Amino acid sequence: MSAQIQNIVTSGTFSLDGGTWDVDNNVWIIGNQDEVFVIDPAHDPAKIKEAVGNRAVKAVLLTHGHDDHIRYAREFADLVEAPIHLNPADTMLWQDVFPGTTADVEIKDGDTFEVAGTTLVALHTPGHSPGSTCFYVESLGTLFSGDTLFNGGPGATGRSYSSFETIIDSIRERLFQLPGDTVVNTGHGDATTIGAEAPNLDEWIKRGS
Repeated sequence: MSAQIQNIVTSGTFSLDGGTWDVDNNVWIIGNQDEVFVIDPAHDPAKIKEAVGNRAVKAVLLTHGHDDHIRYAREFADLVEAPIHLNPADTMLWQDVFPGTTADVEIKDGDTFEVAGTTLVALHTPGHSPGSTCFYVESLGTLFSGDTLFNGGPGATGRSYSSFETIIDSIRERLFQLPGDTVVNTGHGDATTIGAEAPNLDEWIKRGS
């Protein structure tokens, strides 16, 4: 049996560059009745742990280092005794929350993660942050896009360490090369598909950051 995907929505805040905003985050659990990965365990470790139940958490996979995605990652990882993976290009964002430390394991472009007979492939997609990483599950026709691609456009690039030109390149060269029927499970808000978003690329470029 291939892996199943479970979504939990948690609520909290996002802070950067002196501002703080209320946000709802998508937390993704992928695996089977025995083992799972948890992607971006935001805001509410106890709620996420309850959803995981008695299943073993092989790893916590972080799509990027913004504080709404990572602030409670260490607490959750300790609850389930799992290592935290993060692209090292976002170490400065990690250290804003956890000074003097790093995540447990570095994610590199092309890394693979196996759970329940299913493979996730790390796609480095900088722009929203330097280390932003998506996870592609070809066998399930699914992409976990973090804050790189949303229903309606690219992730925000108006804050520190972000670049509109870079995120557009990442989306064009990496994500829009995937099959059009690929489901995009986002870091916030509703899911979409590659095919639904790809025709809007030129409009986003004209609109700018």
